[in-house]
Amino acid sequence: MHAIRLHQFGPPGNLRYERIDAPQPGDGEVAVRVEAAGVHLLDTSLRAGQVGPPTPLPALPHVPGREVAGEVEEVGPGVEPAWLGRRVVVHLGREPRHGGYAERTIAAASSLHPLPDGLGAGEAVAMIGTGRTALAILETARLGADDVVLVTAAAGGLGTLLVQAALRADALVVAVAGGPEKVARASALGAQIAVDYGVPGWAEAVRERLGGYELSVVFESVGGTIADEAVGLLPPGGRLVTYGWSSGEPLSLGAQELERRGIRAGFEIGHAVFGRPGGIRGLETEALAAAARGELTPAVQTFPLAQAADAHAALEERRTVGKVVLVP
Repeated sequence: MHAIRLHQFGPPGNLRYERIDAPQPGDGEVAVRVEAAGVHLLDTSLRAGQVGPPTPLPALPHVPGREVAGEVEEVGPGVEPAWLGRRVVVHLGREPRHGGYAERTIAAASSLHPLPDGLGAGEAVAMIGTGRTALAILETARLGADDVVLVTAAAGGLGTLLVQAALRADALVVAVAGGPEKVARASALGAQIAVDYGVPGWAEAVRERLGGYELSVVFESVGGTIADEAVGLLPPGGRLVTYGWSSGEPLSLGAQELERRGIRAGFEIGHAVFGRPGGIRGLETEALAAAARGELTPAVQTFPLAQAADAHAALEERRTVGKVVLVP
C-alpha cells in the first residue's frame, strides 16, 4: 500500500509518498481502508520537530495523521465481526497512535463511530476532530441571542463552524479573516460583518461597523498582534475563548492583565479538551450528529494523498479554507 512517511523532521518536503507493508490489526483493533484523512496544524508542528512535552515527538520513520474515515476491511481478535464492511470515522488518538496518511490504517475498535448516513468521508473527518473542538469551545462560551461575537480565522475549519453556531444562537457575528477570498467566504456563511485582518486598521473598522454595539465574545486562534487587537475590542465583562495561535505567537496579554481589564478568559486547548471528565467521545458523537442533521456544515479543502507536502505548506502559509483533508 501507499503511505506518507517522515524520515527526518523538517520542512514539508520531508513528507514522502512511499510504498510500505500494510499494517495488520491486533487484539481489539480493526484495519480501515482510508477514504479521507484529516490534516491538523499540530501535524505540521510534529513534522517540523517543533513540539515537546506533553506531546512527544514520534519515532521515525513516522506515518502522520490522526483522523480518518473509510471502510473496515479487516477485524482483529476480540472485535465484533459486524464491524466488517462498515463505513466508519475515527480519531486515532494522540501519540503514539497515528498512521492516518495512508491507504490503510489501524484503529482501536472502541474508538470507531459509524459514518452517519448522508455525511461524506471528508466532512466526517472534519467533525471527528475539529467539530468536537468546536463543541467544547461553544460549551465554554454559552452563546445567546444578546451576544455580539467576533471570530478570528473565520474561514478556517474551526472558524466556519463557530460562525455557523453563533448565527444559530441568533448572535450578531463579526467574522475576520486574512484576504478578500476568505472574507467573502465568511460573509457567505451569513456573518453580518466580515473584515480582512490583513488590512491595517481592521479593528477600528470593526468598531465603526458595530455602531453602538459592543463585542461580548471573542473566539481567537491566530495569536500575536491579531489577538491583541481583537481583545482590545472587548469591554469589561467580555469573554475571550482561545484555542491556539496559528501565527506562532500567543496572545501577549497575560491572565493578570486580562483580569485587570475585566475580561473572562477560557482556554479550550490541550488538556482542557482531552482531559474532560468522561473523555471526549460524547463530543465526537454530538459533532457528527450535528453535521448529519445539517446544523453544522464543515468546509473541506482536499488534496491527493501523494500531495501531503503541498497540503502542509498551504496550511502553514494560511492558503487553505476550511479543514484540510487528504484523499488516497
